[in-house]
Amino acid sequence: MSGKNGSVKLVAGNSNPALARDIADWLKMPLTKASVRRFADNEIFVEIQENVRGSDVFIIQSTSFPANDHLMELLIITDALRRASARRITAVIPYFGYARQDRKVGSRSPISAKLVANLITHAGVDRVMTLDLHAGQIQGFFDIPTDNLYASPVMVRDIKERFDLSKAMVVSPDVGGVVRARGLAKRLNTPLAIIDKRRERAGESEVMNVIGEVEGYTCILLDDIVDSGGTLVNAAEALLANGATDVYAYITHGVLSGGACARITGSKLKELVITDSIQPTEAVRGAHNIRTLSIASLIAEAIGRTASEESVSSLFD
Repeated sequence: MSGKNGSVKLVAGNSNPALARDIADWLKMPLTKASVRRFADNEIFVEIQENVRGSDVFIIQSTSFPANDHLMELLIITDALRRASARRITAVIPYFGYARQDRKVGSRSPISAKLVANLITHAGVDRVMTLDLHAGQIQGFFDIPTDNLYASPVMVRDIKERFDLSKAMVVSPDVGGVVRARGLAKRLNTPLAIIDKRRERAGESEVMNVIGEVEGYTCILLDDIVDSGGTLVNAAEALLANGATDVYAYITHGVLSGGACARITGSKLKELVITDSIQPTEAVRGAHNIRTLSIASLIAEAIGRTASEESVSSLFD
């Protein structure tokens, strides 16, 4: 593949090499040879081992766990490409870490998402491409063009293949996710319900009420991030207690930290479906009720359209 104004190159960090390879396969082009390694004291060293002068380069790197290491890799890869005279650098960040720190939550607290956006911009990135940002306004934290892709086309296709939509209902696990859930329900032509919850402390949630009549429906919870899994587990119990026949969850980013996998596998959740925006751990791959959807084709198509200066938003019309 070649861009409108020159050759196209793909460079991968260490956050999700499997996804990077799949994207390269979809685009029918090899990953650019590069060394991203650590010195003995864990300093990161990057060496681009191919000519990228004048190229349109896409760095594929999620800032997932360990978030700081992967963020530094992204910044240093960007610097290496800038010094190697790449024409344009696009940071493809399927999972944008620090996105949950998008506002001041108390006195003297940071807005870390804005800080990370500044770091990426000042490192020399020309454009950012990401997936299902936790908050849409984060696009405005960047002073460069930013494309926020959506996993919904991949999820819609999977749901249509697996469910009887006449008996399905989309459910938002909290009030903040209503817009996202409503969009999916509209695409599927299904009813919508909402979980009203009260979060007592970070990482824990208490389900208070189910808004909507879920009795007799297969409920599909939709959210952007699953971390501890507590919200999904509590939501599934509340929905089943209100007469739902089964509860599934479709989540874009499977952070699944700590004991989240054990919590999900031991819950009443029939299945949790996540994308591979974050490389699945052994615990995720071994869980009987966690399944992974590939977003490689979606990101590959967006990269191809960006390189040829075509519309990306039309992917989601």
